[in-house]
Amino acid sequence: MPTPSARFRPNAFIHGADYNPEQWRHVPGIWDADMALIKKAKLNGVTLGIFAWAELEPEEGVYHFEWMDEIMDRLHANGQRVILATPSGAKPNWMAANYPEICRVSEDGRREHQGHRHNHCVTSPVYRAKVHQLNTLLAQRYGQHPALLAWHVSNEYGGYCYCDLCKAAFRDWLKAKYVTLEALNNAWWSRFWSHTYTDWSQIDWLDDSIHGLRLDWKRFMTHQVASFIRNEVAPLRTHSPHIPVTANFMGGYDYYDYTTLAAEIDFISWDSYPTWHGQAGEQSPPWRVGLEPTFYHDQFRTMKPDEPMLLIETTPSQVNWNGLSPLKRPGMHRTSSLLGVSRGSQGVCYFQFRSSRGSSEKFHGTVVSHDGRDDTRVFRDVRDLGTLFEKLAPALGSLPRSQVAVLYDYPNSWALREMQSPAGSVVNHRETCLQHYTPLWQRGLSVDVPDQAADLSRYKLLIAPQLHLLLPGTAERLIAFVEDGGILVTTYLTGYVNETDLCFLGGFPGPLRELLGIRIEEMDALPAFRKVPVKATAANSVGLSGTWEARDICELIHAESAEVLATYDGEFYAGMPAVTRKKTGRGAAYHIAARLGGDFIETLTSAILREAGIAEPFGGLLPVGVTAQSRVSPDGTQWLFLMNFNETSATVDLGSDVWQNIETPGASCRHIELPAFGSFIFTHSPA
Repeated sequence: MPTPSARFRPNAFIHGADYNPEQWRHVPGIWDADMALIKKAKLNGVTLGIFAWAELEPEEGVYHFEWMDEIMDRLHANGQRVILATPSGAKPNWMAANYPEICRVSEDGRREHQGHRHNHCVTSPVYRAKVHQLNTLLAQRYGQHPALLAWHVSNEYGGYCYCDLCKAAFRDWLKAKYVTLEALNNAWWSRFWSHTYTDWSQIDWLDDSIHGLRLDWKRFMTHQVASFIRNEVAPLRTHSPHIPVTANFMGGYDYYDYTTLAAEIDFISWDSYPTWHGQAGEQSPPWRVGLEPTFYHDQFRTMKPDEPMLLIETTPSQVNWNGLSPLKRPGMHRTSSLLGVSRGSQGVCYFQFRSSRGSSEKFHGTVVSHDGRDDTRVFRDVRDLGTLFEKLAPALGSLPRSQVAVLYDYPNSWALREMQSPAGSVVNHRETCLQHYTPLWQRGLSVDVPDQAADLSRYKLLIAPQLHLLLPGTAERLIAFVEDGGILVTTYLTGYVNETDLCFLGGFPGPLRELLGIRIEEMDALPAFRKVPVKATAANSVGLSGTWEARDICELIHAESAEVLATYDGEFYAGMPAVTRKKTGRGAAYHIAARLGGDFIETLTSAILREAGIAEPFGGLLPVGVTAQSRVSPDGTQWLFLMNFNETSATVDLGSDVWQNIETPGASCRHIELPAFGSFIFTHSPA
């Protein structure tokens, strides 16, 4: 676990890039040019060594650190801090040739060829030993270097291995968890289709008919990666206990439970690569691409709510691997970067600094392209952002604090994907979370994205879309949350299965039945052409009014002790409850039994914010496609980040308070004209 002294507290916002000088060792003068360009771009940090194993150890037991010694010293003299990576994400060719057992095995049983990256087995004792050995040498050599800011272990941990080592480890993990095959068979309901296990050796994770097995396989792989991280981190903590450790996570990636992995590192880093300007149309307006990274910023920040995070990889222009990736339009680089800072990042770093001449990412966007020039649009955007970061230093030490949370839980998401329900093709868990997140984003509210195990006492409002799988203790914690005055919102597909994906007996929503005051009898799956009208009941207690359309999923529920706020107005279940509310203690629990559109979610959001006593910072919705976030510095100064993700300008009323634009000292603002893809930062000092 992290040592108390190893905390990420840089004295300036980190503005950096992934730097790969080893690729250019044979080109005279490049390192000299790089030092000048890095400084001119206003970069005060770099990530170094991510894919450098073959340069550090070109053959087994033969090490060449001289080039990294020189680069570390050069960067220090040049004014940059270094986030030094361990290179375990890409093993060298000689290692794969000498130790073929470290190469992954695919689902079909084939040993993978050396190539690409992340093709190692995380269970392999040989690979773990090699990683530990090299990390020890790195920590001994650079752990006290004055340029070292943090350690970056590996790169984008990902994928599964299905080799015999992993099979054996999985079965050992299951033995430790269940002790007996009888307990395992009961937990997985494996007697279905006569799949009862009579020997541990019979367990094969490829059987997708046993959902408990599939969930446990993902938990096991998360466990293995967490163990691999501990192996990586151990020598770093031994030889440089004062230096914090991070690992870069990926937004939307759910092979592992990142919340579990977060416990192994000191601060969260993540890689953000939306397809800016690449989505448009009625179902996905241009500003929508700003919504998703905000959700991930909030999710990763919430994993360590008392620590800053770092946007450690993004692109200043475009990526090359997305099929279609337009250039960032003028203003978008600044705005997308400030989005991360506003949500708790201590800076912005790019992949990468200088474009590679060859291989798979030679056309990936970089600070310095193949022409090596510093008079390009992208270079100016990067330099200008670095200048702006110098003005943000007083905001350091502050983190967003949220009264609202949208729950996202990895095991729950896994279970929803495996559930094979009548509505399986339209479940779309992450999109449902985003649907409920959108009206909060459009109000400029700070939002956390916790999992089931998080501390809920800090929130006034908790929205839990499709909380299908309930872990032990979750129901009790939700009941306590509502009794203590919290407002809980649940949706269809809530409370159906336990932690091993067994359906609750006695009626859905299982152990939440009394809290929600409902009983779910059936679930209707609607084809795309069929919509069911829903209307608010007269004189309901929260003032909900209007008519809406349900699509995709409609639960047929009975209000046992809940107030009915809206009913179905069509189909054979006309008159049955569609939206309910039940008071418990000092709080209340809402249930939305059908997938209703954004108009309904917006109406309900206004009502539940009022009930929770949460003030809307701007008196309601910001202009569509505009969002805001504030950070409060230790001296009490409020920093307001205002960002427009529209292709057209937007006007924002900041209310009665007088705000100061940090880039135009002395100018006060109330009504703001934000240009297309534009952003501003304001401060407001306490009286």
